[in-house]
Amino acid sequence: MRQDLESLKRRLPLLDYLRRQNWRARPVGARAEYVGLCPLHPETHPSFYVNAAKNLFYCHGCGQGGDLLRFVQLARNLSFPKTVAHLKQLLGAPEPSPEDALQEAIDFYRQQLEQHPEAMDYLHRRGVQDPRLIQQLSIGYAPGGRLRRHLSERGYPADLLIQAGLIHQGKDAFYRRIVFPCWEEGRPINLYGRSLDGAPPHRFLARPKGGLFAWSLAGHHANVILVEGLFDLAVLWQAGFRNTSCAFGIHLTETQLAQLSERPGRTVWLAFDSDPA
Repeated sequence: MRQDLESLKRRLPLLDYLRRQNWRARPVGARAEYVGLCPLHPETHPSFYVNAAKNLFYCHGCGQGGDLLRFVQLARNLSFPKTVAHLKQLLGAPEPSPEDALQEAIDFYRQQLEQHPEAMDYLHRRGVQDPRLIQQLSIGYAPGGRLRRHLSERGYPADLLIQAGLIHQGKDAFYRRIVFPCWEEGRPINLYGRSLDGAPPHRFLARPKGGLFAWSLAGHHANVILVEGLFDLAVLWQAGFRNTSCAFGIHLTETQLAQLSERPGRTVWLAFDSDPA
């Protein structure tokens, strides 16, 4: 029962529940805290605090405090069993999946890209400058040390983040890396990170990479350009060569070879780097 209740609170964080009830708040401090008028008693000066990281509330006006379950009990005057039933009915959605966590990470990294000039400078130095292309490819930036806390505050449990490959040895898997999402049939299956500094330059999450990159677009062409890396692909797409796909290296998998061979008479132009592999 206790595990079920903790899962319930993770799936519907207190702050999200309050926002669904049109609670208006402003952030205070630097530790994911918010303050607004108390929903539990009339007041004119905000005294109701929510700690999103701890998923708890406390009102300095009426003295009430606790977690999501306690708030719903007080706000709706429900018994504990009816409170749990109400929240389960409100959720109605299945448990989050690793793909859900990947999508949340992609959105977070995209926001971070706009906030870190050094990441944008790196993209420009690599020849990727078109804002529309950056948006289309969902390119982001992983500063490191922030994703786990962000996703935890969104209700994702640590074991799910580990399963998704986003957490490694208790820390963010990516630090100071430009991030390209890898998609398959419209869903994220992996992330590629390119280091900005002296760390190992190329890294994927500990997940399958799938087939050729963006094959749903490039695979319609009779002539395909195949490159090693995603920066190569981005530069060619930017120049108008949307018949370009990426193999994530020079060693093609059986799935990738099958994709290239699925259309009789297709011409494949290899544009691999000249450095020794």
